[in-house]
Amino acid sequence: MITSNANRNVTSELPRGCTFTAEDWHVLSQYWYPVAQATEVTDKPLAAQLLDVKLVLYRSNDQVVVAKDLCFHRGAPLSKGWVENGEIVCPYHGFRYNCEGKCTAVPAHPSSKISPKLKLIVYPAVERYGLIWTTLAGTEEQIPSFPGWDDPDYINILPPNFDIAGSSGRQMEGFLDVSHFAYVHTETFGDRNNTEVPQYKVKREGNELLAEYWSTVSNYGKGQDLVAPKVSNGCASFECSHLLRLLLRYIFQETTS
Repeated sequence: MITSNANRNVTSELPRGCTFTAEDWHVLSQYWYPVAQATEVTDKPLAAQLLDVKLVLYRSNDQVVVAKDLCFHRGAPLSKGWVENGEIVCPYHGFRYNCEGKCTAVPAHPSSKISPKLKLIVYPAVERYGLIWTTLAGTEEQIPSFPGWDDPDYINILPPNFDIAGSSGRQMEGFLDVSHFAYVHTETFGDRNNTEVPQYKVKREGNELLAEYWSTVSNYGKGQDLVAPKVSNGCASFECSHLLRLLLRYIFQETTS
């Protein structure tokens, strides 16, 4: 589901305490990122952080809202507030904001005119692949295609998120480098007796690099009950093409942009 925020008030200013260089932040802020699992976003505000920008996520009726976690009145975090009748309420003075970020009520002065400048910074929100995606400064939707999500021959699994003390490039390297499974992940699914990586070819199609191969490394952790049909050779085989396509596309776009 796509949430349209055509009138969003987006700023390209660096966040306070930014840990990125200005050049890196301005480049990275153009991309789209998942910031929460869709099931986590309800009518109760959820705090998140993207590129050092603090965000608040919530559902306003059937619409997902992603906004800067800041009430401009006195700087209170809106993630500490609540949602009422589709509007988020600041926990400090009760200011209310609709799904477009417009302030609709100032309880201390109910009859006073509300300045149009009193508005949240609202970012675009897209619900796809069981995730909520957003961008801080991008102007066009750039979420990678993942056809396997709607393929009935695949099982959709969203693992819990966790922090990695490393760069995003190194993280993608780890996903692409399947040869380390047999040595690093022996306590979960790796097998020291199954170290060979089958040969595969990488081809270019437009702005994408595509690769596809089959692996006989189990896709399930040791001791975990298999939920997929058994295959003839007794191994839980899985196709890595979509994962490789997704990651290689990002890498290719970054190196050619």
